[in-house]
Amino acid sequence: MGAHEYSAPATGIDTSIGIPRRYAWIVFALTFGLLISDYMSRQVLNAVFPLIKNEWTLTDSQLGLLSGIVALMVGLLTLPLSILADKFGKVKSLTLMAVLWSLATLGCAVAESYEHMLFARFLVGVGEAAYGSVGIAVVVAVFPRDMRATLASSFMAGGVFGSFLGMALGGVLAEHFGWRWAFGGMAIFGLVLASIYPVLVKEKKIGTIPKEELAKQKKETQKNQLRTIYSSRSVIATYIASGLQLFVGGSVIVWFPSYLNRYYGMSTDKAGVLAAVIVLSSAVGTILCGILCDRLGKDRPDRKVTLAIAYCLLGCVLLSIAFALPAGTAQLVMVALGMFMALGTNGPSSAMVANLTHNAVHSTAFATLTLANNFLGLALGPLVIGKLSDVIGLHNAFQVMPVISILSAAVFFYAKRHYLKDVTRFNMQAALEQNAIRQQLSKTGKPE
Repeated sequence: MGAHEYSAPATGIDTSIGIPRRYAWIVFALTFGLLISDYMSRQVLNAVFPLIKNEWTLTDSQLGLLSGIVALMVGLLTLPLSILADKFGKVKSLTLMAVLWSLATLGCAVAESYEHMLFARFLVGVGEAAYGSVGIAVVVAVFPRDMRATLASSFMAGGVFGSFLGMALGGVLAEHFGWRWAFGGMAIFGLVLASIYPVLVKEKKIGTIPKEELAKQKKETQKNQLRTIYSSRSVIATYIASGLQLFVGGSVIVWFPSYLNRYYGMSTDKAGVLAAVIVLSSAVGTILCGILCDRLGKDRPDRKVTLAIAYCLLGCVLLSIAFALPAGTAQLVMVALGMFMALGTNGPSSAMVANLTHNAVHSTAFATLTLANNFLGLALGPLVIGKLSDVIGLHNAFQVMPVISILSAAVFFYAKRHYLKDVTRFNMQAALEQNAIRQQLSKTGKPE
């Protein structure tokens, strides 16, 4: 394969042109902060699992549903809500989402029964449904294309940092003030950030494609843009592989505080803090793996897929070793190393999706990725592990879990076989589209 195939031109319109770098980082910081709030509200539940389980006499399956209902709603609603966000404005939509999930988290704090808590968690899921996809589309829009994997992995690491803070702070608040204050603290943080976001981030400054330019494009061209979301085998495989890998990472994030409580005899606050440290290692791994992906894949796009495969397999080996060990320091170290690698696929997956889909539909493309991540991973993982835990125990369920990473690696390998060809074809189509727009503008006598 010739060298020219490895250095295909960048795709679509660079929406970061003209945006001051300082403003871009302000947008990133605030959008990142709201993502942290998103996951703090989502994962604080994990830290208080033992307390709610005892107070309401719940099974692990019921606890798994409290966690999984959020990811389930994210999976169901992320695509339609992302499309609405593109239509009505990303900044306004992100703000409304944050207000809703924060108020719903406050509802968890005052829940009087399992059914009330389940409904409040349902609303948390509705509020969080499209935040990841719309938020990452905003971040990608204000920075140059060659930073995609780094920014995507750093942004998605916000979810892990949020999980870290949610479990650590939630565990401490629950131990000293009761589990209701754990939810209340997360809700207040989200509402404060939601009030600041629209003041500093403006729709007209986030690098969206001008409406005048979109109006010049023919309806058939717009259909072709939307079709890029599912038109190649490699992008479909990327959705599936990313979701399967998050089955593993999501299950550990949800159930590890309970694991520490049951097998290490830790109190709620200590289990929450230690589980949060384990989760933090995966956040660091997500960022570093994304940076490595950008550096090694700059001139060889297929290396992104190779690295994703490596992250899956290394994570599988490390976590399999970890849960074959007895409770102790060695096991905790291996779990931390396994999680460091397991979520490293976030950066490559997001970069691959961005490179294979049109700029105009990136919110919808990332919504599709989010749908797969939640249905196959963040929702299915905790539910399945909860069911297995009721039958064979949580430790044995964790021993089975890493095998899913092998399946994820196999799907990434399938994507690798088609990735370069699909990227080349997409770039050619994007070039033809741009030429058609230029020709149309030249006929009307208007400048480009």
